[in-house]
Amino acid sequence: VQLQAYGGGLVQAGGSLRLSCAASGRTFSRYFMGWFCLAPGKEREFVAGISWSGTSTYYGGSVKGRLTISRDNAKNTVYLQMNNLKPEDTAVYYCAARESFGSRGQFDYDYWGQGTQVTVSS
Repeated sequence: VQLQAYGGGLVQAGGSLRLSCAASGRTFSRYFMGWFCLAPGKEREFVAGISWSGTSTYYGGSVKGRLTISRDNAKNTVYLQMNNLKPEDTAVYYCAARESFGSRGQFDYDYWGQGTQVTVSS
């Protein structure tokens, strides 16, 4: 599967963004989908994940309560709604797909999108 993330941009602290990740192929609904972020000087970090059916969601500790992951299997798209953004959320955000159960580990994912930059100004 090929993934393309988009929707990033520059936003002021307290603002919102919705990231999207469009997937090619007919088997999108078989994949557990995750979002990761990579900030300068840091390791890539798990942000959120969603099961193939969308009924189970998982979040990283630093973003819980401010982000919502969702998916639309009919549109082959996974979303990340980001609210009350903070300067420390500044990073490149990647979507990833995993052909198995959910995982927070980046090395467990099989496919990656190219990333979209989110910059939050104070």
